[in-house]
Amino acid sequence: MLENDGKLEPLLAQAPGVTRGLIVQAYLETPGVRLRVVELGGKRHHIFTYKRPVDGEVVEIETYITADDFRRLWKLRTETLQKVRYSWPDGRFGWDIDFFKNTDGSTYFALAEVEMPAGDVHPPPMPPRLAPHVIFAAPFGDPRFTSKRLSNREHAESLLAEIRQQVKAA
Repeated sequence: MLENDGKLEPLLAQAPGVTRGLIVQAYLETPGVRLRVVELGGKRHHIFTYKRPVDGEVVEIETYITADDFRRLWKLRTETLQKVRYSWPDGRFGWDIDFFKNTDGSTYFALAEVEMPAGDVHPPPMPPRLAPHVIFAAPFGDPRFTSKRLSNREHAESLLAEIRQQVKAA
């Protein structure tokens, strides 16, 4: 979890090798099913995803869908979110930094996630550009930090306040 001090996002936006994408995402009633429209490099992609933990690992299947299918399925959405994602490769790993956005574009929560190759259980060291902004390392699989849960701004703000209190008390 990252402190949203207003400095990290502009830093990432100008960093070499970092890509920026806008993600608008919604979840459907069926567990593990989501829709995304991703704007990346001037292109718009509509994506249907099935994502579920199975035997301690996550199975994630993504496929591109047409804009028409996306619009039809969008009518069935439950939770929705908008986030700006900054990504870059780090050797065998990949970093994604999500800034969860209000409808006015302001950030209400910031989260870093490292994508690890299958079978790896230990994350790499925190990149120097992120280290000064880290306020909490979320345990692997902690359900409080899923995008679906963080799409609820009240949950995200309550979680942030709780963690800040814990850090302050420590």
